[in-house]
Amino acid sequence: MTGGGLRYRLVAIPGDGVGPEVVAAARRVVDAAGRRFGFGVDWTEIVAGGAAIDAYGVAIRPEDVETCRASDAVLLGAVGGPQWSDPSAPVRPEQALFALRGGLGLFANLRPVKVHPALVGSSPLRPELLDGVDLLIVRELTGGVYFGERQEASDIPGERRAVDTMPYGEDEIRRIVLLAGAFALTRRRRLTSVDKANVLATSRLWRRVVDEERRRMPDVEVTHQLVDSCAMLLVKRPADFDVIVTENLFGDILSDEAAVLAGSLGMLPSASLANRRTEHGTFGLYEPIHGSAPDIAGQDLANPIGTILSAAMMLFSSFNRRDAAEAIEAAVSRALDEGWRTRDLADPSDQRDGLVVVGTTGFATAVIEALEAAVPA
Repeated sequence: MTGGGLRYRLVAIPGDGVGPEVVAAARRVVDAAGRRFGFGVDWTEIVAGGAAIDAYGVAIRPEDVETCRASDAVLLGAVGGPQWSDPSAPVRPEQALFALRGGLGLFANLRPVKVHPALVGSSPLRPELLDGVDLLIVRELTGGVYFGERQEASDIPGERRAVDTMPYGEDEIRRIVLLAGAFALTRRRRLTSVDKANVLATSRLWRRVVDEERRRMPDVEVTHQLVDSCAMLLVKRPADFDVIVTENLFGDILSDEAAVLAGSLGMLPSASLANRRTEHGTFGLYEPIHGSAPDIAGQDLANPIGTILSAAMMLFSSFNRRDAAEAIEAAVSRALDEGWRTRDLADPSDQRDGLVVVGTTGFATAVIEALEAAVPA
């Protein structure tokens, strides 16, 4: 625990693979921010994902979901790994994510995508395509095919057939569209609604609801885009987008595609928000968009930036600490500007580029030093 005046109740879920390392890095940064801005965090750590399967036989225990519900926010690392990768297994690590999203009412997933000028060379896209990229993907998180009824295939060869359903109600669509519109009002006032209305009935309902609700946001330019076209434009003209709102499956795919713009999956944060408030702000779960990266787990190689920036989003939305959130974001930028890099962002064999390649712990230390230099004690 850290010292300070206000205290926040925060659940940490390290998870699997590199999750414990990046969460530990973000915890250090949050505690450092608390010392500078006069607040403290009471941390509670729970087990979820593959680690929980090994310990308890389930991906997350109901009592641990309740612990999350009683907190002000949740910080998650990553779940999954090769030892739990059988998709036909009755218990799988990702079930923890579905239990948290459904059980805590986390209906909106926010994934901001910005390209730091110092990292333009790390992106596979041409530099001129990255100029001005600053977009937000708002993904509906508790409906659609991930939560619809399903029928698993039988074991009879020649007769196997599986069914997944993709249900959406207009209220689910309306609340995510209105939230996305509210974010657009704080940005460049452009909202792109992504669907597959030429094929899917749920997408046709989605488009109708968007057209109904656009009357309630007259100051926002609202356009429709088919998902396949959007996927192409994200790599051809990414700077054209401001806020993208879409359903669960499409948002999952498009946000991972957009992550490539920043140069590494390790760069980007996310927030999953509920429709309820604690005494401090909006309840949410915060996590980097990357997976558990088991091939580098335990080696101090993981990029912690996505988790650190997720913690900054948490401070802003769930703790109402814009001051600390912006200070952390500025400290990450300063560390990058000063040449600090994790392995995924630099070639460690190139000794002439002026960069300093460090591990997970080292980069977190660089961020903390930048934070402490900018904010006097």
